[in-house]
Amino acid sequence: MKKLSATDLRNQRRRNRSKRDNYGHPERPRLVVYRSNKHISAQVIDDLKGKTLASASSSDKNIEKEVAKAKSKKAVSTIVGKAIGELALKNKVTQVVFDRNGYPYQGRVKAIADAAREAGLKF
Repeated sequence: MKKLSATDLRNQRRRNRSKRDNYGHPERPRLVVYRSNKHISAQVIDDLKGKTLASASSSDKNIEKEVAKAKSKKAVSTIVGKAIGELALKNKVTQVVFDRNGYPYQGRVKAIADAAREAGLKF
């Protein structure tokens, strides 16, 4: 079995700390962000029912053309945030709890949150 490095342990603690307060709200689903080096994705999840209500990713076919025109990863994150906001509103979700998934609230994660707010979601 692999032994976790100090960096992995620190990241796992940070991730769990951010999930502790955001998980299982009865009236508000959770907007979760996942970022990799190449792509970024967001999901609106209802924890009580265990269902994904909306999802958007930089690798989705419906926003592929906009993502290809983007000049930076931050611009791609803004496109994904706008898409997740529109999809959530289409599914009658207006209020969410933002789960940054242990990532620092800056750069691409902040860009998704700001774009989702502009699209009409309330955090």
